[in-house]
Amino acid sequence: MSFTIEERGRPNTQDYRVFFKNSDGKYISPFHDVPIYADEADIATKDPLNPLKQDVKKGNLRYVANVFPHKGYIWNYGAIPQTWEDPSHKDSDTGCCGDNDPIDICDIGNKVCSRGEIIKVKVLGTLALIDEGETDWKVIVINTEDPEAGDFNNISDVKRLKPGYLEATVDWFRRYKVPDGKPENQFAFNGDFKDRDFAIQTVQSTHEFWKALISQKSNAGELNCMNTSVSDSPFYCSAADAEAVVKSVCVFGTEEPIPNSVDKWFYYEK
Repeated sequence: MSFTIEERGRPNTQDYRVFFKNSDGKYISPFHDVPIYADEADIATKDPLNPLKQDVKKGNLRYVANVFPHKGYIWNYGAIPQTWEDPSHKDSDTGCCGDNDPIDICDIGNKVCSRGEIIKVKVLGTLALIDEGETDWKVIVINTEDPEAGDFNNISDVKRLKPGYLEATVDWFRRYKVPDGKPENQFAFNGDFKDRDFAIQTVQSTHEFWKALISQKSNAGELNCMNTSVSDSPFYCSAADAEAVVKSVCVFGTEEPIPNSVDKWFYYEK
């Protein structure tokens, strides 16, 4: 199964969106219509068809801070479709409820993926981040097409073959919101990574939460569950309805410059 993207609006502005199409050229939702056993900036979970868009904070586009020694993201950062961290479910391991988003992934492969690229990944392990009191699993994966993918089968392989990478990942997630004036994040399991089997079980449980969401057995709240592939879902829509959503967004335009503040470094004592 192949997917393409269609950009709308002006890059680096609040009206910029990235919509997705399937191999038939029909518009789809990356949250609800990409099979879980395929994989994928921030999904706009509250917008029809859930296009990618940039986070906004206090009326301005949000860019990830550079907390020394980390420049931007240190992996390909994305999400697994057809998963949902249910905010009404208190996780028995973390003691916190879900963050109301698809489950996040950190792809440790060598290739830097392009915006909106959908890849197949191998699950290696997971980190249990407690982000502002919410459970926010970070699943460690590797692109199945990475030349080194065959060498990685569990989280222990990451420790062995990429020494320091997992420690850097914990440090990144612990401090990335500190420049915003927020406290350091916490972790379940004392910040230790759980192995492949645990991670797969976690992904599968969030897939079950998503199935309840898309069938309206769970309260969607502000989430938009419009989809084109789950025919028995109350939120199912026609291809024409999906196209109308995309066409209602302004056409792709001139890119705005990225502010110089994006390159600012922040330094903190550990």
